[in-house]
Amino acid sequence: MMLSNEVAPDGGGSCGARLKSARERAGLSHADVSARLKMPTRVVQALEDDDLARIGAPVFVRGQLRSYARLLGVDLEPELDRVAVAQVAPSELVSHTHTPRYRRVFEQATRRAIYIVLTAAIAVPVWLATRPHLDSNLAVQSLDVPAMPAATDAAPATEPAVAAQRTPLIASMAPLPAAPAAQTALSLNFSGDSWVQVYAADGSTLEQGLLGAGERRSYGAGQVARVVLGNSSAVEVLQAGKPVDLAPFSRANVARFTLSSDGSLAPVAD
Repeated sequence: MMLSNEVAPDGGGSCGARLKSARERAGLSHADVSARLKMPTRVVQALEDDDLARIGAPVFVRGQLRSYARLLGVDLEPELDRVAVAQVAPSELVSHTHTPRYRRVFEQATRRAIYIVLTAAIAVPVWLATRPHLDSNLAVQSLDVPAMPAATDAAPATEPAVAAQRTPLIASMAPLPAAPAAQTALSLNFSGDSWVQVYAADGSTLEQGLLGAGERRSYGAGQVARVVLGNSSAVEVLQAGKPVDLAPFSRANVARFTLSSDGSLAPVAD
């Protein structure tokens, strides 16, 4: 991908000044460099201006400098260890995965109270309506009148009617279906260091900071609108439990994508 097999002479100055000088000697524009490196134009400009804090985390700024230097044949390795990149203070990470326990207890108690009220509202009228039939049935069975078989035959005839009237009570006491468990819409699993930025639909920051190997973040449906992952090769993204291929959303090992309300992913426009 280098423009020349010869390493450009060190002209002194900062990394950005040397890169800019080498680009101008090669006759390339910012757009040309952006297209060849698949790097946003604003990032190319920031590298030349030594405005490295505007780009993001140090974990991938040095990688972008190396890519740019390799393209122009400039040796920046001696200076890379001295590159000062302002550390961005990570915001407090707040998990939005689980519903608070007191809220779950309150919701369960509310559902049970509603179930009891509805059951009582159905069961009490049914019991009051069937009570006269039950009393008359017991009275007929207690009579000892052998000469009148019709009276004893009437008792079984009333039992289906009583059973039929009791059916709504039994049906009303069937347990309510359990509420479906909350679905995790997006999960991030880290096998190495990665600078993470996760934004909600209203633009607020859900996550921002450097996460290490073994860490995991999960978000519910509708929580996430935009995601930026530095060192994206060290991040496994799962959507509804299925792995997501980050290649269509990655440039210079940085993945940027949006998540729409219907769950579809799309790359972020430069």
